[in-house]
Amino acid sequence: MKSTSAPPQRAGQRPFPTLPEPVPLARFSAAADLRAAIGLWMAWLGGERRASAHTIAAYGRDLAAFLDFLTGHLGEMPGLATLGQLLPSDFRAYLAYRAARVERASIARGLSVVRGFIRFLERRGLASSPALAALRAPKLPHSVPKALTVADAAEMIDAPIALAASGPLKSLWQARRDVAVLTLLYGCGLRISEALGLKRSEAPQGEPLMITGKGQKQRMVPVLPAVREAIADYLAACPHALAADGPLFVGARGGPLSPRLVQRRMEVLRGALGLPETATPHALRHSFATHLLGAGGDLRAIQELLGHASLSTTQRYTSVETERLLAVYDAAHPRAHSRAHLDATRRRTKNQPAEPPMNSLPPPSPPGR
Repeated sequence: MKSTSAPPQRAGQRPFPTLPEPVPLARFSAAADLRAAIGLWMAWLGGERRASAHTIAAYGRDLAAFLDFLTGHLGEMPGLATLGQLLPSDFRAYLAYRAARVERASIARGLSVVRGFIRFLERRGLASSPALAALRAPKLPHSVPKALTVADAAEMIDAPIALAASGPLKSLWQARRDVAVLTLLYGCGLRISEALGLKRSEAPQGEPLMITGKGQKQRMVPVLPAVREAIADYLAACPHALAADGPLFVGARGGPLSPRLVQRRMEVLRGALGLPETATPHALRHSFATHLLGAGGDLRAIQELLGHASLSTTQRYTSVETERLLAVYDAAHPRAHSRAHLDATRRRTKNQPAEPPMNSLPPPSPPGR
């Protein structure tokens, strides 16, 4: 039986779970008064808003990019008074600058962060920016979650063991770990951060998992027997001693497993299986919801399982299911092909002489005896 004592922690090793660091205040290209206001805003995000470390880091990067642009655009570091002097053309120049570098979704998110920050300043009487009200966010194309088929999801989950035997993934215990992670994502609909944030003591033993998601919101997720078996196989093969309060999933050296490593493994798997680039770890979460909905799952129940704060977020999966139903209709319903069949018939008979009228046809011959 393996020991569960904690391995010695190396100097400088980050504690588990690993979380991104917020953008340091020194990174923001801003005058002293604006930089102090940014510190209050980030503290408010983490305290009152209970935003996750990932959200705080992402918002900080977006705001830093905006202030970097303003510094180059205005020729000096902006302060609180500068924000009130900005014109709509300044914000439009920022959007044009970003449009040459990132996609529209990132532009919209960055503008939303700037709006939220200035709204924070206005409510506290620190600064305002009336020109921002004249700006509209870029219109985003309607997109639906990219889910795998049931067969592709099953093949994706089974592939690490086969690839470990053939060479691309050399270690068998790491292959079992990958199977356990992918099975957890697909079988429970977890985000990759939620799966990799599980402690060794939280390994499922038959009871539902208590998952802490975005905004520190908790939800209960039932665990399928296949998920428990995959995790048990990984734990039996893992060569490292896992502390009860340490990570459930570890890397080659026993440290917390990196989300980027899981993403790279998925790149290898989808390349070997010939799957599209949309076959990512998060696509397994999409597949979980889509396949539940396709099997008759209740939308409200799926919302609870996914941990969505709003039902409108979960309703995106109804678009996926509608597309699937239309594809089934087109492939199976007799009337779905009537128009195409009629057009083909018309093309074949276009240059043929018209049939004679019925009264000019010879009478039928008498039936044989």
